[in-house]
Amino acid sequence: MPSKIKFHINFLLLLFCFLKATTFIAQSSNEQLAIQFFNDKEYDKAVVYYEKLYDKNPIAYYENYVVCLFKTNDKKRVEKIIKKQIKLSPLSLNLYVDLGEFYRSENDPKKATETYEKAIKELNGEYEQTVALAEAFKRAKLFEYAIETFNKSAKLNHGSYPFYYEKADVYKEKGDVKEMINQYLDALDFREAEFVNVQNNLQNNLGYDDEKGGFNNPVLKQELQKRIQSNPSKLIFSEFLIFIQMQQKDFEGAFVQSKALDKRNREDGYRLMDLARICVTNENFDVAEKCYNYVLEKGKENYNYTQATIDCSLAQFERLTKFNRQFTTEQLSALSNKFKAILDEFGVQQLTLPISRKWAHLKAYYMNSPNEAMDILTTAVATPGMDKFMQAEAKLELGDVTLISGNIWDASLLYSQVEKAFKYDLVGQEAKFRNAKLSYYNGDFNWAKAQLDVLKGATSKLIANDAMDLSLIIGDAINIDTNVVPLQYFASAELLLLQNKIDEALKRMDSINILFDNHSLADDIYYKKGIIYTKKGMFQEALEAYKRVVENYGEEIFGDDAFFKMAELYQYQLNDLEKAKATYQEMLTKYPGSVYTVEARKRFRKLRGDVIN
Repeated sequence: MPSKIKFHINFLLLLFCFLKATTFIAQSSNEQLAIQFFNDKEYDKAVVYYEKLYDKNPIAYYENYVVCLFKTNDKKRVEKIIKKQIKLSPLSLNLYVDLGEFYRSENDPKKATETYEKAIKELNGEYEQTVALAEAFKRAKLFEYAIETFNKSAKLNHGSYPFYYEKADVYKEKGDVKEMINQYLDALDFREAEFVNVQNNLQNNLGYDDEKGGFNNPVLKQELQKRIQSNPSKLIFSEFLIFIQMQQKDFEGAFVQSKALDKRNREDGYRLMDLARICVTNENFDVAEKCYNYVLEKGKENYNYTQATIDCSLAQFERLTKFNRQFTTEQLSALSNKFKAILDEFGVQQLTLPISRKWAHLKAYYMNSPNEAMDILTTAVATPGMDKFMQAEAKLELGDVTLISGNIWDASLLYSQVEKAFKYDLVGQEAKFRNAKLSYYNGDFNWAKAQLDVLKGATSKLIANDAMDLSLIIGDAINIDTNVVPLQYFASAELLLLQNKIDEALKRMDSINILFDNHSLADDIYYKKGIIYTKKGMFQEALEAYKRVVENYGEEIFGDDAFFKMAELYQYQLNDLEKAKATYQEMLTKYPGSVYTVEARKRFRKLRGDVIN
């Protein structure tokens, strides 16, 4: 190719690229100006630029261009542009809504209606087209047309996708809560696998009442009850109602509904067992006992009979002993006899091991019968076929009861056996911690501290925290104070407290302040006295002791412990639930890293009205 021709070709290519770039820059400048004027609501200026942009790209600039024409009252061009756009995109049925809105603005409702109906008539059932048209109707506040759009497409698709969630959104926008709820319930009726989606959508759309708990709109419960009455064989609605009742802490209602379902379907009581466990967690022992008794009434042949017998007794133990509530000798004896009857009926085995452990605990700590407790645990530990970890935990409890009885070295031997057998497991770390505490009780502080320092790295946060606390107590006493006798008194008082010799423990604590002017145990003494006063039922004195810790030693070891104990006193002994809630909340703020954080948050949520599953 001659060089002159080649030069001309290259020149023309460069010229073409330059002109293209110039056009692009001009269009970009027009677009920027159009957007700026549009955002500033200077529509008379914006429309000039959008007209040029629309001519080049009708799809991209149609919406803003039409808005500008509407705002500048250019009615003839509005209609013309919308109709032109419909011809360009005949499947974009949402454009008909724009045309209908134009006719409405011209006070021509007949033409508007015809246009809307034509759009719905042209539907082909395709999802994106349907949603786009319905959304256009929704933006125009034409909610019935939006619903009609979804219904028409559902019919075209022979009901394979009924658009329940989309219709629920329309009714929500319309403010029709009842119909919104019914659309979600229709979705559940259509496919039970939608339960979680329906639950989440209702939760989000109905809101959550922090004070009362649960879905805060009564219409949901009413509509569920209507559906249950009209179609009792549809179990999912009954199950959903039970869920709502539990959210609202209506455990009695949940019991009635669960019992009705169990009878209707001739079930084995598993629903009542699940409800009973939730009731125990939420400390509604009355309903829990009703649930267990209902299962027990089914007879010994029932699959859940044995487990119900065991769980019911364990719930009664929780009810009687939790948080040092007051109880009578007769109540303790009755529960003890019940535990014995269960072991006589079912034998000592894996399933009844929790009964053995609670019975021993009852005997040792509440009925002053440590020897009987040791016999119960010795039998459980020696029984073959048990889960090794559960058996190891029983052996640790046997060590505790042995220590209570005054046999320190036998207790140490039991702890050491578990520590050796489960060196790398949680139960082994627990055994090591108890052995370290035993050395502490015995006055061997250096050895105890060495073991506790190792346990600071324990996988269990609770063990690590307790080990660190005790290590700090020992460290302060033996490093700051040259005299270790106050610590010996304090350790021996703790052992007396463990052995349930409460009055002796209190006297020993008081003697430290009388005999020794200067020591580092003031906060520890007040905290332990709080525990002692609680055991003695002297709740106001216990509260004052914990307040001394919080107010004067809040940054010390037992600051968060004392806060938590104060909240417990308000909640369970003094029955001041508002103060309990406020104290838990304050503790969560002041001690976010506390080992009690999880439990404190759980109790705070419970007092606030949340249901804990």
